[in-house]
Amino acid sequence: MRLSICLLAFSALAGLLPQQSADAADAAKRPNILFAISDDQSFPHTSAYGCEWVKTPGFDRVAREGLLFMNCYTPNAKCAPSRSAVVTGRNSWQLEEAGNHVCFFPEKFVTYCEGLTQHTDYFVGCTGKGVAPVTAKGRNLTGKTFSKATQKPPAAAISNNDYATNFEQFLDARKDEEKPFCFWFGATEPHRAYEYGAGVSKGGKSTDQIEKVPGFWPDTDVVRNDMLDYAFEIEHFDRHLQRMIEALERRGELENTLIVVTSDNGMPFPRCKGAEYEYSNHMPLAIMWPAGIKNPGRKIDDYVSFIDFAPTFLELAGVTAEKIGMQPVQGKSLSPIFRSEKSGRVVPERNYVLLGQERHDVGRPGDVGYPIRSIIQDDLLYMRNMKNDRWPMCDPVTGYLNTDGSPTKTQILNMRRQGEETLFWELCFGKRGEEELYNIAKDPECLHNLIDDEKYRAQADQLQKKLFAELKKQEDPRMSGQGEVFDNYPYANPGQRNFYRRFLEGDVNERSAGWVNPSDFEPKPVE
Repeated sequence: MRLSICLLAFSALAGLLPQQSADAADAAKRPNILFAISDDQSFPHTSAYGCEWVKTPGFDRVAREGLLFMNCYTPNAKCAPSRSAVVTGRNSWQLEEAGNHVCFFPEKFVTYCEGLTQHTDYFVGCTGKGVAPVTAKGRNLTGKTFSKATQKPPAAAISNNDYATNFEQFLDARKDEEKPFCFWFGATEPHRAYEYGAGVSKGGKSTDQIEKVPGFWPDTDVVRNDMLDYAFEIEHFDRHLQRMIEALERRGELENTLIVVTSDNGMPFPRCKGAEYEYSNHMPLAIMWPAGIKNPGRKIDDYVSFIDFAPTFLELAGVTAEKIGMQPVQGKSLSPIFRSEKSGRVVPERNYVLLGQERHDVGRPGDVGYPIRSIIQDDLLYMRNMKNDRWPMCDPVTGYLNTDGSPTKTQILNMRRQGEETLFWELCFGKRGEEELYNIAKDPECLHNLIDDEKYRAQADQLQKKLFAELKKQEDPRMSGQGEVFDNYPYANPGQRNFYRRFLEGDVNERSAGWVNPSDFEPKPVE
């Protein structure tokens, strides 16, 4: 009897050992993490998505050998709040000051990069643009910076940062190659400014390659050249991505490296970056991990938010947000999609995404923002403009500061001033109704507002109810009558604080805001 019991106990223990060994082996194979983020690139603009005038073999390889996501969104289409959502796993209305652009980043919000550095054996670093523009004195929000290597840029205004070489120097700096790494590659391309005409003269492109100019801009040679200059800069980012992938391959580390490639917000053109339409928040996303993604080459239709990146990285690193000192994350890990073999919709619950914004750039009285909250579900984008008496892209007399200066912007402004055409100005800079509704499957340019169409009224009401219910669960101050807190947080750059008042008083001028052109400022108020 005792022998039988012993044999049974031994058998049970033996049955456990292989699983325990497997678990230990899995823990030992925590993946490296390479997060590659371009600066101001909209969803359609990679060749993997079928764009003919942008060539992105690096992104395409990641998609081909991994997953191509069709519905990835940033919660907030501006650099700082978008990147803040990435590193915290929280929506911008959950981030206090960090929900704004050019903010003082709160001490309480530990980033996943800081957490992995302080509480794990991951070797963490970055090159290029991290979480910016924010003020976070004494902190490395995306890890130790590697930026010594430089190169001659292929065009004016492109960074001289040799991103790929700096990545290799980061890899060389590891004291123990058996320990995993986490690296943030933040290019400053295709952020403006551009060398006008570089896409044609240096990139070998032709304006005829652009099949269609979005309907919210005029179809002119000026606009087409501007688009090609933007494409040229995307390709610069992609070349460095290719070099990083090749470096990992040479070193034998590609197999167990999770590579995530995306952008922070939409292209730096009118009605894109800084707004809340498809071209603003819909982001490119490709992810590869040869050792961890099943059935590579799939296209994924699940809705994915930037707040999902941090919990994904934490899970794969074998830690929790609480363990490494982070605030609770709102996002959900993408690992179920990695483990599945399905294409299309993989996780049924991933059927909607929330968007929102507060203050981006200054340029309104009192430095107030333009608060918006939105939801996308079943191909419908429902938007609530909460202070629609304000100018969405900031006041005309202060240069529409929430839209970067560009040849496209200048042409649209001049067309209105010269009495040629006002439609493009209305779409890009005009005041908006309280509600907007778009069928983004049929109208990705968001040109046809369906909010007054009785056929859609019931759906709009349902989306509004769901949006507000979710925001209340997430303790959005706008839902409890406390939204002014976002307007009252100070703009972190004192030289541009209270810009509207100081401009009218003559304390600052048209050249004091370096991201727009002096000609963007309207000489008199616009009704």
